[in-house]
Amino acid sequence: MDNIISLDKIVKNYYIGSIIVEALRSVDIEIKHNEYVAIMGPSGSGKSTLMNLIGALDTPTSGEYILNGTDVSKMDDDMLAEIRNSEIGFIFQTFNLLPRYTALENVTLPLIYAGVGKSERVELAKKTLTEVGLGDRMEHKPNELSGGQRQRVAVARALVNNPSIILADEPTGNLDSKTSIDIMKLFGEIHRRGNTIILVTHEESIARYAHRIIRLLDGEIDKVEINENPDT
Repeated sequence: MDNIISLDKIVKNYYIGSIIVEALRSVDIEIKHNEYVAIMGPSGSGKSTLMNLIGALDTPTSGEYILNGTDVSKMDDDMLAEIRNSEIGFIFQTFNLLPRYTALENVTLPLIYAGVGKSERVELAKKTLTEVGLGDRMEHKPNELSGGQRQRVAVARALVNNPSIILADEPTGNLDSKTSIDIMKLFGEIHRRGNTIILVTHEESIARYAHRIIRLLDGEIDKVEINENPDT
């Protein structure tokens, strides 16, 4: 099984005046196609910085990042935007849905950016919403949906472009425990269909759904755990 992500000696520094903040210090990570990985760490450990780099939202100070065969570590903003739209589906804690748009319209957005024609993108969005259990909520706006339903819309939006990777940042952070379990079961279904899932979380109970847990501390990999019996 080939690597879909390969980080080699990744360093990320931020500059505050004359002070250098070392957010990541020579991080090496390999993630294979169809892996299910959780990234954990306390506040200030570098997990958000790492998520931004993996998601092509930022570039490293030094080191190499190969994403699905492409070196993205030295790309400019336009090239990064293209990679994000074609390779990565993002899911956020706060859902990031447009409030005046219906569920269907929210899900079509990535397809608009990808240049897909109107009739095709509507059909793809309907299909994906049905797959996540929202076939009867397509015309509802976010304020007419529960938290779990809103996150399912966000999941559908992340899936609709058929990305290589699903990158989820605290996807259950705004949900109650029962709804969190429902969303994590949905993630399990997505993984079984063949998607690579990278989950950034501070919750041990959520990380236990992943097959491998990468723990960060002070900008470095502290340890990597193989989860032999992930929750399903």
